[in-house]
Amino acid sequence: MQMLLPTKFRQSFVRWLALGLLTSLLSACGYNQIQVKDEAVKAAWSEVVNQYQRRADLVPNLVNTVKGYASHEQSTLTEVINARAKATSITVTPETLNDPEAFKRFQQAQGELSGALSRLMAVSENYPNLKADGLFRDLQSQLEGTENRITVARNRYIQAVQDYNVYVRQFPNNLTAKMFGYSAKPNFTVENEKAISTAPTVKF
Repeated sequence: MQMLLPTKFRQSFVRWLALGLLTSLLSACGYNQIQVKDEAVKAAWSEVVNQYQRRADLVPNLVNTVKGYASHEQSTLTEVINARAKATSITVTPETLNDPEAFKRFQQAQGELSGALSRLMAVSENYPNLKADGLFRDLQSQLEGTENRITVARNRYIQAVQDYNVYVRQFPNNLTAKMFGYSAKPNFTVENEKAISTAPTVKF
């Protein structure tokens, strides 16, 4: 019994020593920082999605209000409804951030909704009574605020992705990233950024 205790102690000591060395190696090669930066990207993206959802939630009330004054603008109203349906039908998961094609589809759908809303706001210019409606004006104000929040959230996401991508491409972090399957993430493209950054015109 006395002989077993030192052996068990030595085995336990070796295990803890190996675990400590492994932890130190992972920290030194950037593994922990990759986790931190990856989570920062996910958090920033969640805020982008949150603001897009906030905008989508405003659309039904906005369409119904416009319909009350300009029901014959059916094509424009239908375009907004369809664009909203498409934008909200795309499932966004953490994997979306690692799939350039899925990310592009999501961007395109949001860009189409932005364009449709811009055209709907342009239509409202032809209806003085609609522009004077209190509910419509409130919805315009909320929409304008949401577009601003989308811009801020999107810019923070762009910065988080840039920080992450630079980190996982630097040596020796790139070796750790490759070993554990962390690759560079797609970001907003210049062309799409131009399309979706055009906020609906809000005039009083």
